[in-house]
Amino acid sequence: MNSYSEKGLLPAGLADMLPPAAAAEAELSENLMQVFKLNGYLRVKPPLIEFEEHLLEGAGEALSAKMFRVMDPVSHRMMGIRTDITPQVARIATTRLKQDPRPLRLSYAGQVLRVYGGQLRPERQFAQAGVELIGSEEISADAELILLAAEAVEKVGIKRFSIDLTLPTLLPTICDEIGIDEETAAEARDALDQKDAAAFEAFGETLSPILKALLDAAGPAAPALTRLEKIALPAKATEQVAHLRELVTMLEVAAPNLVLTIDPGEYRGFEYQTGISFTIFAHNVRGELGRGGRYHLLDGECATGFTLFMDSLLRAAPKRKSSKKVYLPFGTDRQAAMDLKADGWIIIPGLTEVLDHAGEARKAGCSHIFSNGSANALS
Repeated sequence: MNSYSEKGLLPAGLADMLPPAAAAEAELSENLMQVFKLNGYLRVKPPLIEFEEHLLEGAGEALSAKMFRVMDPVSHRMMGIRTDITPQVARIATTRLKQDPRPLRLSYAGQVLRVYGGQLRPERQFAQAGVELIGSEEISADAELILLAAEAVEKVGIKRFSIDLTLPTLLPTICDEIGIDEETAAEARDALDQKDAAAFEAFGETLSPILKALLDAAGPAAPALTRLEKIALPAKATEQVAHLRELVTMLEVAAPNLVLTIDPGEYRGFEYQTGISFTIFAHNVRGELGRGGRYHLLDGECATGFTLFMDSLLRAAPKRKSSKKVYLPFGTDRQAAMDLKADGWIIIPGLTEVLDHAGEARKAGCSHIFSNGSANALS
């Protein structure tokens, strides 16, 4: 292996982002942040690395195995590189912004790093953007977040997407209410999450029919809710289904064209959620566009939020139109260049006098060349 190829070799799951993808991701991120801003969400920027124990508190505990750790030579304490930004925003809300009025609306964007990727997202470093709504237990808060997520996805040009609603606490609640022990409940939850209908028979005549009914209930929101409401569930579980019905009704009124599905058994990836949660999918796109849901901060305060994944959004979004790019022959007046930029042109100045201006313009990827006081299309 020569030195050039060796320098270009990166660890698995890591990659250089080259033009025009890097610019596309940056533009997409800023478009999302603008949507969040216009909806009243204030931007925060937590550090890339901080003390390990802070990153592993609450919501961060589920990603412990995916965290890179290093020793801080200053404090001699273990530090972790963030695997998700949500726990950091939760920390900010419970410390620096503890006294701020509730509900508290915060937004963020940044890079995260993980020890290993997954089947749908093998990348180990990727960009996130998202929001957290802290301090409201109302179903209207869940509706606000889902509608905001839909608005953000539509803002970047993605039209064909759906939002899959789930209740990760439903089956644990059922098991607790009917007296199923924790070990059996965990096994049942895994079987339902993996859609392993053959395994349901092992859970006895009380739990097995419920697991089958929950699996059969998955699908488009309206019929799924009807099937869920027909299942004979204990009181607290019935209340969760009623909350889901209330949310779906709100969403259908506010956004009648929003495609909603329900999977009451989905659990993996929602380990720290404490209420209604959701995943956003796009047609023919690998990996989810984003996910979110209810959770509690370390001090017990309720919160809900979502995270959008830039790599999936880039795969789903329509390709950007080519920017207007004009070649300026060497010696072009600076004011002319400033005027072109004010009109939205990208300028490529010549650095020396050449005979073939058109050739230099094409080599630089320009569609136009500046001559006789204006930008003229290359023939």
